[in-house]
Amino acid sequence: MCSDRSGRTRADWVLFIARDWATVIRDEHQCAMKQASELGDFDQKSKNMLIALGSNATLGGMSPDTLIRAAIEEMQSQTFMIRSVSRLYLSPAFPAGSGPDYVNAVVSAKSTMTPLEALSALHAIEAKFGRQRGLRWAPRTMDLDLLAVESRVSPSRATQIKWRKMPLEDQMRQSPDRLILPHPRIQDRAFVLVPMADVAPDWRHPVLFRTVRQMLDALPPEDVAALQPV
Repeated sequence: MCSDRSGRTRADWVLFIARDWATVIRDEHQCAMKQASELGDFDQKSKNMLIALGSNATLGGMSPDTLIRAAIEEMQSQTFMIRSVSRLYLSPAFPAGSGPDYVNAVVSAKSTMTPLEALSALHAIEAKFGRQRGLRWAPRTMDLDLLAVESRVSPSRATQIKWRKMPLEDQMRQSPDRLILPHPRIQDRAFVLVPMADVAPDWRHPVLFRTVRQMLDALPPEDVAALQPV
């Protein structure tokens, strides 16, 4: 058989290349198995989260809808795995007359963070997008609300019910000093339930025992009609 200057015959080179490709394939397989294992581990440890986004102010020439899309990308770049994104909706500011119309959306995401860690991460994203915390109901460049973490009720059922049943005039004067899950205003707000129905129509409120579809159907029709896709 012919041989090259290294002393290898053509048969040797064929065997060498075959072994080399076998090594590549083996390494690729091991890498794929490792990634699958990590993904499986992520799935086991992660929690499903529903997050609302809203904006009714510009920042550096960026419109509210552009800010919402940029915030979703920022969430994805951190430790949120975005599973689905609702359409963007234009909705009247709440309370009525408190500012320009909002652009609203809801995302379904997974994360291994605790709810408090997730809330802290969302607050950091708000700050990055120019959120100023001061006057309540004022226009906002970015408003991110952790609506729900699976079927978790936090800090307690009694606290969730207290804030959910609080009269509007008290809501306008007070704000919770802790994370409340599910968000106590979900069932009242078309600008939350309409986009939420895009991504999690069958999510069931763990205190009210109603799905997103059922809560949406219970709202005044004029509230739902006030939202328009962007």
